[in-house]
Amino acid sequence: MESENIECVSVSDGMVEEEEVAHIPHPFLKPRGNGSGTVSGGVGGGGVTAPVISPVARVHELLECPVCTNSMYPPIHQCHNGHTLCSTCKSRVHNRCPTCRQELGDIRCLALEKVAESLELPCRYLSLGCPEIFPYYSKLKHEAQCNFRPYNCPYAGSECSVVGDIPFLVAHLRDDHKVDMHIGSTFNHRYVKSNPREVENATWMLTVFHCFGQYFCLHFEAFQLGMAPVYMAFLRFMGDENEARYYSYSLEVGLNGRKLIWEGIPRSIRDSHRKVRDSHDGLIIQRNMALFFSGGDRKELKLRVTGRIWKEQQNLDAGVSTPNPCS
Repeated sequence: MESENIECVSVSDGMVEEEEVAHIPHPFLKPRGNGSGTVSGGVGGGGVTAPVISPVARVHELLECPVCTNSMYPPIHQCHNGHTLCSTCKSRVHNRCPTCRQELGDIRCLALEKVAESLELPCRYLSLGCPEIFPYYSKLKHEAQCNFRPYNCPYAGSECSVVGDIPFLVAHLRDDHKVDMHIGSTFNHRYVKSNPREVENATWMLTVFHCFGQYFCLHFEAFQLGMAPVYMAFLRFMGDENEARYYSYSLEVGLNGRKLIWEGIPRSIRDSHRKVRDSHDGLIIQRNMALFFSGGDRKELKLRVTGRIWKEQQNLDAGVSTPNPCS
């Protein structure tokens, strides 16, 4: 990476406010009795209280692999002493039980697998808004595609492993990655590179825009496409794909009466940065054309990219959409 070789100059300005961070819940605990999560007991009916964990939660603990702590799915293995572990970890422990060190063999814990079939559990993203309850064996598949699951950090330059909801990621991009934050639906950026003939895969910049109550990530980068260096700009929507389709954007670069224009729908940040880039879903400028648009002696990249974002106003009767420009 050599992101320091590109200077991004924007005519817009503004910062977003920090918002509250949402958290993923702990494993589901269901109270019984009076619903308070405690029971009364003790000699003479005294006021001694103790937390109550539901039978569902106890079974869920039994289904937790002691090695990786993930939920176990068939085939669930056990040793001669009854200790269980998941099939993935079985190969890691060299056929030795991690609890008693006895040889594992190929014993299936069919009873535990049957018990799991009877369970119904809430989605792990319950506290983020998902109201669904699923059979144990369907829960994992749903959670992999749940619309309430956290998003990966859209910052492309450091393989960032941070996940969270959109307000949390906006604050993370601003505070930890020092990304430029702008308010408005139009942009006018100038990208400068002193030696455009040195292109490493990939030099890039990221800017976040806030408009229509949503956040958008504008990416600009240089990389090798085959043997030729190219520059690419594209927009990603900080939300799900079913929401991204309600927005459109345009990008334009030009000089001396000549221009290239790209129009498209922003991709959701559910799609990785690399996936969007490798699909060429954006404005792609060959180096010779980029230098032509830079003007001068064409020895330095001075590329101005303008564009805007708009919301499509749905016309349900006609089945078409029309642009709704930002005021």
